[in-house]
Amino acid sequence: MGTRSISIATALAVVFSSAALTVVVTAGSAAAVTVGSSWGMVVDGARHRVFIGDDTRDKVVAADYNGNLVDSVSGIDGVADLALSEDGSTLYAAARVSHEIVALDPATLDVKARYPVAAGSGPLYVEATGGKVWFTYGEWDGQTESDLGSIDPAVDPASGDDPVSLGQLPLHNHGVTGPAILDTDPSAPGLLAVGQRDFYDSGKQLLAVVDVSGPAPRLIASQSGGPTVYVNDVDLLPGGPAVLGGATKRYSYADGAFTETASYPYGQRADVAPNGLVAQVGPVGDYRVSVYRPGESKAVRTYALDAPHVAWAPDASRLFALVSGPGGDTLKVLTNPALSVPAITVNAPSTATRAKPLTVSGKVTATVKLPAGAQLKVTRTDMEYPNGKTLPAVTVKADGTYSFSDTPSSGGTVTYQVSYAGDAEHTPASAYDKVAVSLATPSLSLNNNGKMYAYGANVPFTAHLGSTYKNRTVEIWADPFGSDRSKKLIKSGTVNSHGNISAVVDMTRDTTVYAVFKGDSHYKPRTEKVTAYAKVRVSTAVSRHYKTGKIGSTTYYWFHKKTNPLLTTTMTYYPGRHQRFDLQAYYQGSWHSLDSQYFALGTNGKSVVELGAPGEAGVKARMRSVYVNGSSGDSVNSTTYGGWKYLYFSN
Repeated sequence: MGTRSISIATALAVVFSSAALTVVVTAGSAAAVTVGSSWGMVVDGARHRVFIGDDTRDKVVAADYNGNLVDSVSGIDGVADLALSEDGSTLYAAARVSHEIVALDPATLDVKARYPVAAGSGPLYVEATGGKVWFTYGEWDGQTESDLGSIDPAVDPASGDDPVSLGQLPLHNHGVTGPAILDTDPSAPGLLAVGQRDFYDSGKQLLAVVDVSGPAPRLIASQSGGPTVYVNDVDLLPGGPAVLGGATKRYSYADGAFTETASYPYGQRADVAPNGLVAQVGPVGDYRVSVYRPGESKAVRTYALDAPHVAWAPDASRLFALVSGPGGDTLKVLTNPALSVPAITVNAPSTATRAKPLTVSGKVTATVKLPAGAQLKVTRTDMEYPNGKTLPAVTVKADGTYSFSDTPSSGGTVTYQVSYAGDAEHTPASAYDKVAVSLATPSLSLNNNGKMYAYGANVPFTAHLGSTYKNRTVEIWADPFGSDRSKKLIKSGTVNSHGNISAVVDMTRDTTVYAVFKGDSHYKPRTEKVTAYAKVRVSTAVSRHYKTGKIGSTTYYWFHKKTNPLLTTTMTYYPGRHQRFDLQAYYQGSWHSLDSQYFALGTNGKSVVELGAPGEAGVKARMRSVYVNGSSGDSVNSTTYGGWKYLYFSN
């Protein structure tokens, strides 16, 4: 016999040969599901779909397990409750206004069939079990008379038989006049829970379990008016003959009567997962959704939500909630709802000394106690380890407390993060606290403070850095006066073996120079600044003289007594700048001021002044041009005096 082989690819092809695999690509962002008002919500675990009835818009919408809209169908007038068939092949919607049950294909939301219900009120609530679809409705006869109806999907209306049967269990005979709430449980096929409180008479209440697996419904447990609970909801509980009435009390019905066995805090509605997890909506005004484990009355997890409706995924991995808001009810997906959420506190000292031990303590609390020996991950983040350094794990004590010691080697802000990785009963959790750890102050100096320099001088500024840990880099910045120039980095580098670093600044303006040390894990940042000053460049040219010559030791420009001297000043230009023109005359052995005026500079930096001639011989005069900080129109340079120009007027 020869050897046979089969490839994985071939095997997969055989397995999926009858299946049509379709990849759907949608453009843009996913749309959240919001409905105007809703009576029903049901989850399809096989297709990972959530179906919601939108009574405001007369439609059924479908969302995926992430809460995004994937499909919808309109034309279901007054849509109320929803239910999936036992095999998941059909979605049933109760249409209370058009008085019908609408059967939909859950894969496409196409209408498969419409079942008219000849009722004055409803149908409102619908469930599928025992091979049939069950619904409650009412008739108006002075007040609403409640009853139970069924649909047999196996009956073809074309055969002449009506698949809809009414009057299956006259509920008004049991004290209820409004259409009752129904519930089923997949672990108990053929059982139907019924519950309602009379709208007109608060004393009339019904809690019942009906066996619908046979040809006619059979009451196996019934109690009218007995349970002192507002029966606005009812849920069959898996694992035994028990129901949850009014989202609050657990009842056993093993002997045909209801006996209270446990209770939860008061709630409005609830949904029970196949594994027994209970999700309860808080009472009106108490905006919370609480999750309880089977047989426990203390919530394992609580969500702060105003959610009138909740529904479990069949595998209990998710809880879906319709959260009320100004625009309607929005679908919210709650993941890992049965896991307890630990709360961790971290208490570290607010300040500490570097290289000295400190103690961090805290506590872990949770609705479900952490397992014995649970450990917490500790991470320290500081300047040495900006991405975090893992410290030895710390074990949680029996009372939930913990503590550990550490000696921070780095100063500055030190963060201790304490984390729990989570387990089969707990979500991950994390918290942190910060410590201000001391840093030493380094010595840093910068020369040339207050010195005055000629315009355009190239001046070396030297910074000196004292002892540090690792960082030996110093930056030198120059910030020239004037709003038109910004602070500029001149040099950045490592100081030499003497701790020095120099940078040359072109002194065309008064300038603030900074030396910046950004610190390291042992030394704090530090900045030193100095201000150095720069003069303007100024000169004056004299013209119209007929010669130059000395009078004593001073050189004069000689003019005829009726010639007007022309004096051209050149000064470093700046927008709006003026030069001050000082004029003096020599009289009785000393110089006396005659005039001092400001003249604007042209954009070429020149200012031309014509001086009127005295008209007589023997007159001595002198002039100079001056830049005055603040008075010459700006303050970007230091006051600068030009040299005197001496003038003599002769015949």
